[in-house]
Amino acid sequence: MQPKSAPTSTDLFLGLDPDTVLGALDAAGLRCNSVCWPLNSYENRVMEVELADATRTRLVAKFYRPQRWTKEQILEEHQFLAELHAEEVPVVPALPFADGETLRQVSVAGGAEVVWFCVFARFGGRAPEEVDDAMARRLGALCARIHAVGARRPFATRPRLDGSSYGGQALQILEKKLCIPIQLRQRFFDIAEALMDQTDMWLRGVATQRIHGDFHPGNLVLRDNLLHALDFDDARIGPPVQDLWMLLPSRDADSVRRRELFLEGYEQFRPFDRRSLRLIEPLRGLRLVHFCGWLAARWHDPIFAQTWPQFTSEDFWQHTVQGLDQALDEATVEPLSAAAAVPEPAGELTNADYFWDWDK
Repeated sequence: MQPKSAPTSTDLFLGLDPDTVLGALDAAGLRCNSVCWPLNSYENRVMEVELADATRTRLVAKFYRPQRWTKEQILEEHQFLAELHAEEVPVVPALPFADGETLRQVSVAGGAEVVWFCVFARFGGRAPEEVDDAMARRLGALCARIHAVGARRPFATRPRLDGSSYGGQALQILEKKLCIPIQLRQRFFDIAEALMDQTDMWLRGVATQRIHGDFHPGNLVLRDNLLHALDFDDARIGPPVQDLWMLLPSRDADSVRRRELFLEGYEQFRPFDRRSLRLIEPLRGLRLVHFCGWLAARWHDPIFAQTWPQFTSEDFWQHTVQGLDQALDEATVEPLSAAAAVPEPAGELTNADYFWDWDK
């Protein structure tokens, strides 16, 4: 069943051709050479450009998808990055334009739409090849340093990561788009709503704060043996455990054991509420629900149909319902210890199902 939606100039970004990108940067005071390379990004449009200066400085220009974040929400992302950078946490902050501001806008689609954009320094490196014991401790330390800064003040306008908002918004989209096969539709919604309820129940009494929100290994860069955290586009108010499970997502015994090493590194900088570990499975399930809503909302953008053609197949939805069902089963029990963890059965969802934006 095809998701029902009509193309819109807003989501298609068709007005963001290289000439428009370079013209927007020139109007913002950044004169560029005729170099505009698209970089991997599904939600936004991200391009590498080259300044027309003596050293041909390379920058990364990020054009935000309209109607997702407000100007105020984007600026909160930039402010969080600036705070982290000021504390020497290894991140890549948005660069100021000549007037000191980090955000500009450009009109596209014949002036009918406004797209916000910013620029970052081009930052090369590679994602960690594997998370061994030493890397698990390093990840814990980096995550704790981010959270220590994040706990200092809340976001004023960015959303919360909880069952009601993170899952509920996706369900509203899926109800409108009618993309779930009829024979699986009710089961999908029943499990998703149960996961939302479980999440909200176990969030009671758990401290929430500014977090990365999408902190999987694909958003890490190892350069000169130093880990850097990238892409705070999904930063929001949520429980710190969200960033933990995404960095160590597997359920097998080695991953559960490395979770403890992660927490050793984390607790060198700040305490961690271990009661919140029981949120891992409902949050894992909600990520799948969020993914389905995200795909349905963006389906009229051609890159989505090209990248996820399986979204319209019954096999995709059966596979997804299976993953949600497992997450719900696991969500009602206490987290496994390393000694109790068992290998995942064949046919279970893999990390590729949870980290669609990780270019592995």
